[in-house]
Amino acid sequence: MRIQLMTDGSADLSKQMEEELQVKVVPLYLNFGDKQYRTGIDLDIPTFNQMMATAEELPHSSAPNPNDFYQAFKDVDPQTPIIMLSLTKGVSSTYENAEMGKEMLLQEEPERQIEVINTKTASSGLILLLHEAANKIEEGFSYEQLVDHLHTKVEQTTTLFVLKTIENLIKGGRLDRVKGTIAKTLNIKLLMKASEEEGVIEVSEKVRGDKKSIRRFVEQIGEYSRNFEDKLIAMTHCNAEDRARKVMDEIKKKYPFKDTILTEMGPLISTYAGEGGLVIAFFKD
Repeated sequence: MRIQLMTDGSADLSKQMEEELQVKVVPLYLNFGDKQYRTGIDLDIPTFNQMMATAEELPHSSAPNPNDFYQAFKDVDPQTPIIMLSLTKGVSSTYENAEMGKEMLLQEEPERQIEVINTKTASSGLILLLHEAANKIEEGFSYEQLVDHLHTKVEQTTTLFVLKTIENLIKGGRLDRVKGTIAKTLNIKLLMKASEEEGVIEVSEKVRGDKKSIRRFVEQIGEYSRNFEDKLIAMTHCNAEDRARKVMDEIKKKYPFKDTILTEMGPLISTYAGEGGLVIAFFKD
């Protein structure tokens, strides 16, 4: 049975992954000054990185509107069920807008099968869940089985962040400027995570020094999971491929994950993570 997987622009899928997993992506919006861009369409990652290097202010992001989702859902063959994996409700209105777009279409075509899932994650967490979904489709899961399975896997997803710089959090108003200045002076690095209850991105630890923060970042994996042989770990990085590869090598030495994915962070998450930021996602025990 064919099932159409969908997600939004926070998933940080490469074009190759989009094609391999057969995922339709609804772009988010990013506003630099008075110019608006659709992630992955009008704005690629190299161009975004160049713009960020000279920007005095951070861009503002906004969710796809309900009509964007309505149109994306409508463009799918009516006989094909849809599963939309959305950016966490804890940081964006993307999930609510996707639900509204779904209801708009169901009013016209009530026989449609559309499930919108609040994944409580972003970036590499969405990559992880999309790979899981694609694998289960290959295994022959029905639409109902896959919906139930993905709701279960959402609750098992662990998403961890480590930031090399807090400059963007200060600029974006997500970190008090005075506290941020003190943290920079003391070389404090932030470890963050997506909360299990609401998928809110919150600070989990403050560590002094980059090396110590990376050490704790890697150590945390073993605090959430113990059996790795049949698991995938996904990592995204903000304009820091060498750094990301070194950290992934450390992870692979310490934990025998079955497979790994490493790709570049897209504009939405990069705006807040800042250059050198890393995000990992894996299923906990």
